Amino acid sequence: MADFTVVIGNKNYSSWSLRGWLMARIAGIEFEEIIVPLDLPETQPTIRKHSPSGRVPALLHRGLAVWESIAIAEYLNDLKPEAGLWPASSAARAHARSISAEMHAGFADLRNNMPMNIRAAYPGKGMTPAVRADIERITGLWRDCRKRFAGAVANKDEGFLFGTISAADAMYAPVATRLRTYGVPLDSDSEAYCTAILGYPPMKAWIDDAKNEPWLIQAYELG
Repeated sequence: MADFTVVIGNKNYSSWSLRGWLMARIAGIEFEEIIVPLDLPETQPTIRKHSPSGRVPALLHRGLAVWESIAIAEYLNDLKPEAGLWPASSAARAHARSISAEMHAGFADLRNNMPMNIRAAYPGKGMTPAVRADIERITGLWRDCRKRFAGAVANKDEGFLFGTISAADAMYAPVATRLRTYGVPLDSDSEAYCTAILGYPPMKAWIDDAKNEPWLIQAYELG
C-alpha cells in the first residue's frame, strides 16, 4: 500500500485535480488515487472525508492532509528536493513561484468561458475580449519564461517553461488542454510549449484516462 494518496475529481473536467496529480507525478512518488465524481449530491461529503476545504486535489501522507495545489508542490518539494519541482536557481525559482501564484489567483475569464473538457472540441467557443486578454497574458508569460530561463541548465531544455518539467508546468497544463479544446490559434512558441506539456508522458496518461472515464456524465457536458 502506497504511503501517498491523491484525491481528485473527474479527470476530464477537474483542472485543479490535474495540477496536484501532475505535481505528484513530477515528484516521482508512488501514490494511490481516490477519484470523486464532481457535482453529485454525495460529492462534498465524500471530499470532506479527505480534504478540510471540501475541494480537490488533496494529498494524503501518513495521516497528514495537504490541500491546494501550490501547498502540495511545496510539501513534495520539501520531501523530494531532488525531483526539481521548483527550478534550482533562486531567480528562476522565484519567477516560477510568481507565475504559479498568478495562475492560482487569476484568469477568471478564461476559466469561466473555456472550462476544461478534454474529450470535447469546441473551436471558437467562449472567446471574448477578456478571454483573449487572459490568453495573451498567459502566452506572454510562457514566451518570457522560455526565453529567460529554459536554456539556463546546459543540455536540459526539454521544451518546458524552465527547461525541465516543474510545478509551474503543472499549474499551466490545464490551460494547454483548454487551448486545444477550444481551437485557439497560437504563435509558434506557445504552440511548441503546448506540444511539450501535452506530450509529457504522465500528462498523456491523464488525457487517456479522461477520454475513457467510466462516468458518461451528460449533466457535466458543456456543449
